[in-house]
Amino acid sequence: MNKLTAAFFTLGCKVNQYETEALKNIFRQKGYEIVDFSNKAEVYVINTCTVTHLSDRKSRQAIRRAHKNNSRGLVAVTGCYAQLAWEKIKEIPGVDLIVGTQGKRDLPELIQEAKGRRTSYPLLKVKELDEKTTFEEMSLEEAGRTRAFIKIEDGCEHFCSYCLVPYARGRVRSRKLGDLVEEVERLTASGTKEIVLTGVNLGAYGKDLGEEMSLAEVIKELERVPTLNRFRLSSLEPTDFTMELIEVLADSDKVCHHFHIPLQSGDDYILKRMNRLYSTDEYSKLVSYLRYIMPGMALTTDVMVGFSGEGKESFNNTYRFVEEMAFSRLHVFKYSPRPGTGAYEFTDFLSPQEKDRRSKMLTDLGNRLAAEYSRTFLGKVAEVLFEQERELKVLEGLSSHYQRVRVPAEPKMLGEIARVKIEEFKDDYLWGRLI
Repeated sequence: MNKLTAAFFTLGCKVNQYETEALKNIFRQKGYEIVDFSNKAEVYVINTCTVTHLSDRKSRQAIRRAHKNNSRGLVAVTGCYAQLAWEKIKEIPGVDLIVGTQGKRDLPELIQEAKGRRTSYPLLKVKELDEKTTFEEMSLEEAGRTRAFIKIEDGCEHFCSYCLVPYARGRVRSRKLGDLVEEVERLTASGTKEIVLTGVNLGAYGKDLGEEMSLAEVIKELERVPTLNRFRLSSLEPTDFTMELIEVLADSDKVCHHFHIPLQSGDDYILKRMNRLYSTDEYSKLVSYLRYIMPGMALTTDVMVGFSGEGKESFNNTYRFVEEMAFSRLHVFKYSPRPGTGAYEFTDFLSPQEKDRRSKMLTDLGNRLAAEYSRTFLGKVAEVLFEQERELKVLEGLSSHYQRVRVPAEPKMLGEIARVKIEEFKDDYLWGRLI
């Protein structure tokens, strides 16, 4: 008897990617074989994103592609875009089931329900996000991977004026510490060398669990897991850093000294319009202190260009501030007005051409800063987790400082952490030798 087949397509953040991997595990347990999205499958699951207009469009394109791959297959749409735009999605031909950001783990059962009622109108299972909404527990079971992302928090309550995420994800919900530790122990005991903790607003972990629980407590607990080699934090808001958290990060032997701290703008006027709850001075002081107690740390960030009201002076301030902060990597994206956000009411827009120009300027600056940071490792020793063979007996991996490193080595080193002497920076990669 042939297994049922299911194909998945994921858009957006690391949280979505984690949830999709956990869903694949759930489907396997229900007897499904996971196939590539381009293949013909009985079930297609599209995990959507709604951060930008482009995300919305890609979500719709994926839905249509699934229906085209197999017009008789069942198409289930879930995620943030499904939570907020289910009325639009239900009009797309071929959609059979719509689930929002809650109830994903029930997808196999909901799919069976949808199969039993195949009509031109999809089954709607989008739940309202309210105070009773809890953290939805989904775990990874697959062993042997070199790196695993683990979602420990959901929801956001910052309400930045450009962002729909709080409306799509709801209030902050945290995973129980015991469940988190159990998953880390299981994954690392079976071969996972690095864990990445992720969440919609990771630094808010524990806010809903009482005063005694926080991200700092999570780090302390994971330090005690003997099979855990190293772990990193996916992203932390500038306002998430307490003195306790900073001290725990600095004292940890297992936390990678790479921090992604979104900036969004280097101009105080724009930060205020964005409803970002910090100033450039506060951001700068935080970075200075982090670098003081963790010398050489990698600092990556997000910067938005073309936000409403961003005049030449505001952009120039951002450019200078980014240069001053000397980020090790820069993710630049263009502002996309989102209906339902506070900033959608603003009327002082930039032209697409000007957004493109500013985006290119910051991207070029980011590339220069990244190269400058990489060169600081020349002659030093880095611990590298090897993940792939780029060419015959040339392995590539990621250092604890989030640097791509290539080394002549035997394939048997794949999946292992090794010490590497860095000797050269070439073609955007660090090159070295095993020691």
